[in-house]
Amino acid sequence: MLDTSSRPLSPRFEPPQLVTSPPIVRAIGLHKRYGRVQAVADVDVEAYPGEVLGIVGESGSGKSSVLRLLNLEEQADSGTYLLNTPVLEGQDLFALDRFRRREVQIMNIGVVYQNPHLGLRMRFTSSGNIAERLLLTGERTFATLREAARESLSISEFPLNRMDDPPRVLSGGMQQRVQLAKALALRPVLLLLDEPTTGLDVSVQALVLDTLKRLQRERHMTIILVSHDLGVIRTLADRVMVMRHGRVVEQGLTDQILEDPQDAYTQQLVHAKL
Repeated sequence: MLDTSSRPLSPRFEPPQLVTSPPIVRAIGLHKRYGRVQAVADVDVEAYPGEVLGIVGESGSGKSSVLRLLNLEEQADSGTYLLNTPVLEGQDLFALDRFRRREVQIMNIGVVYQNPHLGLRMRFTSSGNIAERLLLTGERTFATLREAARESLSISEFPLNRMDDPPRVLSGGMQQRVQLAKALALRPVLLLLDEPTTGLDVSVQALVLDTLKRLQRERHMTIILVSHDLGVIRTLADRVMVMRHGRVVEQGLTDQILEDPQDAYTQQLVHAKL
């Protein structure tokens, strides 16, 4: 028998803790008011490398306002926002001047909007939309820009025989693929998706979701997804935050939240979608 008499157990013994990577995204105490409306109130957001975080809630819950803050489109009234990259580590992005914030946004964050008109120039060619983003890095060689645009469109499974067509003549599904190609062109550390499948036919939704799942798996991307569609959330998200009246009312693993919601509002939201 093993002699343990010389090794008394400590009453303060704790089991070993799992070592995890630090979050890529860490936003703390976000507040945003529009006039008399408190759109975001004391919201914390954390997303880890390779994780898909879903944010759900009814219209007006504050989920899209949170996404705009994370995309640096708007300045928070209060709170801090950190992106864990070697260049940005420890810097509060809200404390940067607007020119530096714009640079950080371009180089580190990609976004796909519900309305493609917000993310694309509809009269440019599809390849020109991607080239426009690449131009911001200082690249000026036409052949290099075109090849990079071709590669990005191919990754998003856009038909390359239509890369010179402007988005205004494309279907909604293909417009979303151009947006996705543009968002990924500079290999951002964070991809933001704002209702990316809303308004698309069910079959087109499935194709877009398949593309997103493949890219997330291949590139180990960190994604924050806003959607009212719990089917989309169930398909893509690892964790879920539920928002109401600008606040987070519940959060946890996707299966946990959708199968066994604890908050009364979450229960109502889930049951209404069944």
